[in-house]
Amino acid sequence: MPTLTVDGRFCGPPGYANGGYLAGLMAQHTTERVRIRLHRPIPLNTDLQLRPLQDGGLELLLGDATLARATPVEFKLDVPTPPTYLQALEASRHFVGFATHPAPRCFVCGTERARGDGLRLFAGRVNAGSALNSVAAPWSADDSLSDGEGKVRAVFISSALDCPGAFAARNDGTPMLLGEFTAHIDRCVHVEEPCVIIGWRISVSGRKYEVGTALFDEDGELCARARAVWIESPYPSP
Repeated sequence: MPTLTVDGRFCGPPGYANGGYLAGLMAQHTTERVRIRLHRPIPLNTDLQLRPLQDGGLELLLGDATLARATPVEFKLDVPTPPTYLQALEASRHFVGFATHPAPRCFVCGTERARGDGLRLFAGRVNAGSALNSVAAPWSADDSLSDGEGKVRAVFISSALDCPGAFAARNDGTPMLLGEFTAHIDRCVHVEEPCVIIGWRISVSGRKYEVGTALFDEDGELCARARAVWIESPYPSP
């Protein structure tokens, strides 16, 4: 059985893996487009087992415990028109995490991560003060995320599509855990390319929020999108 390990750099909630990064890692082990369902928080720096399933999916195991499951799915998502790069830059100034952040060391959205260490994706509400649940952030990937040929590795595209969805679901600093994540990458953007990432709320059911996220290149062309379910939940102790 192949193994998978999430390096401590790629954390999300304190002590655990970032969900979008974990989804990107699992997706590398199947030719199917898959929905990743997270059953439990994913420990860092731990050898985990990947068990192939007959339907083309995967299970991620720690001993006998199932941590996550990848299931082949069809993917459909209507993506709204993005703001301009300057509008996304202005939106990021209103990122709620600057005032209160439940996971300031998160690889994707952590305010305590330096450039070259974290993605520093600070998705703030578009048209701050409005009732619309949509957020945006500028993003320019650094060299540490390169595939060696000038493009951003797919696993980091998956990562970047993660956290903006949480801030589209709730933009008040409430701790959120990723429940499901399905990504489709049309093409990877270039390192240092000025991009825009957006997130928007699709539906709400109790503590569960369905959201969409999308990545656009410097020409405003859609490059990747994801659909996710986030759940209001206090972070577990590592």
